[in-house]
Amino acid sequence: MPAPQTLLLGAAGFIGQHIAIALRDAGHNVLACARNTTRLDAMGFDTLAADLTDPATHSPDFWRPHVKNCTRVINCAGLLTGRDADFDAVHVAAPQAVYAALPATARGVLISAIGIEADTPFATYRRRGENTAKTAPIPVTILRPGLVLADGSYGGSSLARALAALPMVTPVVGNGNQRFNPIHADDLAALVIEALESNTPAQPIEIGGPQEITQTALLTSLRAWLGLRPVRILHLPLPLARLMGRIGDALRLAPISATSVQQLEQGVATDTTEQTRHFKTRPRGFATFLRARPSQTQDLWHARLYLLRPVLRLTLALMWLASGLIGLLLPADRFLPYVSGLLPDTMLIAAARITGAIDLLIALALLRAWRLKQIAWLQFAMVAGYTVGLTLINPALWLAPFGGLLKNLPILVLILIHRVLEEER
Repeated sequence: MPAPQTLLLGAAGFIGQHIAIALRDAGHNVLACARNTTRLDAMGFDTLAADLTDPATHSPDFWRPHVKNCTRVINCAGLLTGRDADFDAVHVAAPQAVYAALPATARGVLISAIGIEADTPFATYRRRGENTAKTAPIPVTILRPGLVLADGSYGGSSLARALAALPMVTPVVGNGNQRFNPIHADDLAALVIEALESNTPAQPIEIGGPQEITQTALLTSLRAWLGLRPVRILHLPLPLARLMGRIGDALRLAPISATSVQQLEQGVATDTTEQTRHFKTRPRGFATFLRARPSQTQDLWHARLYLLRPVLRLTLALMWLASGLIGLLLPADRFLPYVSGLLPDTMLIAAARITGAIDLLIALALLRAWRLKQIAWLQFAMVAGYTVGLTLINPALWLAPFGGLLKNLPILVLILIHRVLEEER
């Protein structure tokens, strides 16, 4: 008979990957579930590819064949931003089906979050996810971590590093005195395993590290760890920070969002009284685990490139927007003298209008952050096509004043960099 398994939902996420490794090191037979399991497969895990937004995963019948040997489940799947339907699917419908499909003797752990009393989709569906766990047919312990850091970074922790690495100033939201008690992802994983193996109460337990620091101290400490000299603290007024969060939501610049701004505005300190009471694991303080590993070149590169990624996307969007409008609206007599000769004028005009429309669609896709990896290849193909086509029609454009076709070469490189930066998972 196969050995008992621990089902891990959200195994490809920032926290999920740390828990997966910790479970395996502790001797658990892990069934790692994620939408994309390629990396988990390469790490040697038994995997289950499942998109929790797929209605098929909202039925216990989908899960039963896969979880019949599972005695434990850890749910660390979650969304920070998205549509209401996706929030409900990931936080409520799919977990509900999983709990119902598991053997009656199973027990689980839900990784929720601190500060979910707010009136935001993130908070609302986190609360509903907790209610689903509380009413599950198996006992589920609910853990509410605050700020989770690790040797690498993702999402909010990447944003903190990026803010710390900015030149000239270190921006903080409001007065910068908001309190945090970060916990290392490895220590969180140890607490999760302890919750699985002990009779931990089901009510929500706040999880955090033993050291409280302010937002300002957090960012200045990260800056020093990156090897950068101190700079002036820039206090962002709360109305401005909230506006930036709303703009981030509109342009899909996560983790620059109304939710992240709200968390920075309020702080993410947890009350660890119940954690200390129920767990033997003692997490390390922020200063201890920050100093346990020196920063590497890739840490500094990532921190400095992180906020350039959305800037690059929006810059490309503006380029395609301008190109599209020019292609659609520029009078034919303004561009025909440069391209006439090889093809009939009517064909050249039609090509200008069609490619202008395509350029506008690319700009819209970039502004909405829609399928960015695929759109990057489309951009590359369009610029390369423009370059080859115009070279055949009029090679002299390479010698035109102010660059002409020559500028397409760095644009192609920027598109490739954009493609690389959008590859997070």
